[in-house]
Amino acid sequence: MKSLQRIQNKDTGLLIHRVSISVLILFHGIANMSSNYSFIKTLLSGVGLPAFIAYFVFIGEIVAPLLIIVGYRARLASLIVAFNMLIAILMAHTSDIFSLNQFGGWAIELQGLYLFGAVSLVFLGAGKYAGSSSSIWD
Repeated sequence: MKSLQRIQNKDTGLLIHRVSISVLILFHGIANMSSNYSFIKTLLSGVGLPAFIAYFVFIGEIVAPLLIIVGYRARLASLIVAFNMLIAILMAHTSDIFSLNQFGGWAIELQGLYLFGAVSLVFLGAGKYAGSSSSIWD
């Protein structure tokens, strides 16, 4: 029983969770940045919003994930990622919310993973393997 208790480490799990969600979101942010946010600008223009708003995605897909990785203000940064994903789902995937893909999985399972992964970090925080912070928004 003691060996099982040794491998159960909440903080290690939080570190893995933080890094995996953030690195995967970061890849999307780099791809969006390298295309100068063209897809997002097109979506925004389609609903009558100014294209410059697309650059706020930089905060949700580059800055916030980097903060989550290092564990600095991880709750606040996770809230930003969750908001970013919610807006992405509402703008680009509304028709897929109640759909299944050809394999029987949720059509937006990847976006859901990012959204709910970020929401879980809002509630859990960064754990002890994180940059220091004295705020409740660690």
